[in-house]
Amino acid sequence: MMLLIEAAELNSDLESGKAFLLFDCRSDLVNPKAGYESYLDGHIPSAIFVDVDHDLASEKNGQNGRHPLPTIEQWLKTCASLGITKDSNIVIYDNQSCMYAVRMWWMLRATGHNNVRLLNGGYATWLAAGFATEKTENQRLNTSASSNTSQAAAYKDALLASDILNNLSSKKFVVLDARSADRFRGENETLDPVGGHIPGAINRFFKNNLDANGQFKSADVLAKEFKEVLGNTPSESIIHQCGSGITACHNMFAMELAGLKSSMIYPGSWSEWCADPARPIEK
Repeated sequence: MMLLIEAAELNSDLESGKAFLLFDCRSDLVNPKAGYESYLDGHIPSAIFVDVDHDLASEKNGQNGRHPLPTIEQWLKTCASLGITKDSNIVIYDNQSCMYAVRMWWMLRATGHNNVRLLNGGYATWLAAGFATEKTENQRLNTSASSNTSQAAAYKDALLASDILNNLSSKKFVVLDARSADRFRGENETLDPVGGHIPGAINRFFKNNLDANGQFKSADVLAKEFKEVLGNTPSESIIHQCGSGITACHNMFAMELAGLKSSMIYPGSWSEWCADPARPIEK
């Protein structure tokens, strides 16, 4: 199963009229409107905009983190509105080296969609290659929900705060935090009200998955680097976490590229964990 598509191949598929769905997930953690505004300024032809805060997250209540997962029912309705069916060939991109696109990749995969690829390097590589762009806002396709995929009752490989709390004593799994090293240490925390990390967690900044051009490193390099972080811990014992459940998916995706499969996600992540003062933290 291919996980990445290069800009030249995507351009060739567009020019040949190959059937697939293309989604633009550009966003900004500080300015929620920036992604849509960037989309209107120019995007890859045929791309449909997907809003990270509204399509890939649900309402915040102060206790469920900054990007709480939609219910399965909400997500399947969104998939239907986007024209996604069980047979869809899907490509996703953003403007941050797949930082946001990986969230949609994981949500699709966790609800039964397997034919999903990310544009390696995102919109920047498309522009750098000089390929065509457009400003027309492409409308959603609105298929019927019945033609959608999964009847899943829950997202596959998604864990709750209670699971993480239980793991503090059982130590069956290892939590891998995708935030920058300073935020992991509880320093320079500007997004969440409390600094620190989940006790026992280890750290790999998601940007370390990328080369100097903002593209994913090779599978061999990623495998070597994750081995240095994880030691002998098997991939199926890894729980990915970050600030709000976005870049945790980046580490999961990079591990999949490296052949390290079957890891899990804690979608609530640090922003949910630290919202309850009864939960322990480390710095």
